[in-house]
Amino acid sequence: MNTVRKNIVIVLAAFGIAGASLGVQAQTGAPAEGRHGHAISKEERQAKRAEFRALSPEQRQAKMAERHAKRAEMHAARQAKLADALKLTPAQQPVWQAFVASMTPPQQGERAGQRLSKEQRAALTAPQRLERRIAMQKQRTARMEARLSALNSLYAALSPEQRKVFDEQQQRRGGRHHRGHGGHGMMQG
Repeated sequence: MNTVRKNIVIVLAAFGIAGASLGVQAQTGAPAEGRHGHAISKEERQAKRAEFRALSPEQRQAKMAERHAKRAEMHAARQAKLADALKLTPAQQPVWQAFVASMTPPQQGERAGQRLSKEQRAALTAPQRLERRIAMQKQRTARMEARLSALNSLYAALSPEQRKVFDEQQQRRGGRHHRGHGGHGMMQG
């Protein structure tokens, strides 16, 4: 009788180990479709980075311009979709345009004066680097406050039904509005 129990325990343990190993293999395979179906493996990411680094400066600039254009196109499509869902009246259009303008991230030219060369960065002392970071954070905060003001104006102009639609649309976007480097607002992503 003890032998039968031991054999059953051994068989169940073997099935458990086999099931666990299948689960691990399934996790290390290709990413599942769905919200993160666009995810790539570490090796693919490294290959893309190496490919990008191999480009000439002009090619890199062209690729980045293409990426920015695609991102702006997707941003505009999301804005249009939200505007359609809100069914804005002609009286609400000016407030909507102000809101959209506030959500537009700063252009490359606007940020160009902030960038330092490697030599300039290396020459900064620790207190200077921290002062610079604080100044940049203050600029980001000022942009976010302007966005909040535009959002409040828009929100005040919306009907209760439109507010509900707006809140649902923005909630669906979840935490994707923060991108690490200053976060480009709720409609960026």
